[in-house]
Amino acid sequence: MRAVLSGVCLSALFLSAGFAADDMMANYYGNTVLASGPAGISHSYYRADHTFETKLGAMDLKGTWSVDDKGQLCRIYDAGSPPGIPKPLCTAWSAHAVGESWSMTLGRSTRQMSLVKGIQ
Repeated sequence: MRAVLSGVCLSALFLSAGFAADDMMANYYGNTVLASGPAGISHSYYRADHTFETKLGAMDLKGTWSVDDKGQLCRIYDAGSPPGIPKPLCTAWSAHAVGESWSMTLGRSTRQMSLVKGIQ
C-alpha cells in the first residue's frame, strides 16, 4: 500500500512539474515585467489566475490575459484603459527567466523589457 501511495505522489509531482514547464508565463508569476517605452516605464504583474495589472505613471490598468493558438500573449483591459488599445491586445511573447532583458516591438515603437524578481 505504501508503495502504491508513494507512486501516486511521485506521479502527481512529475505531472505538476510538466504542467509548469508548459506554462510560458510561470516565471512571471510573483515577479515584475519592466517595460521602457515612449510613455515611460511600466510595471506589469501577471498572475496564475489569468489576471494582470500594469502601472504606468498615475495609471493603474487591470485586466485578464490568455495565450492564443499562435503563442501570443493576449490582454483584455478592464474599463478605464487608454483609448485605442484593441481588445484583445495580442503580442508575440515567450518565456523568460528572472534577470533576463529583451526588446519588443509594438506598432512603430520598440520597448526594452526585463523580468525582475518580486513585485516592484
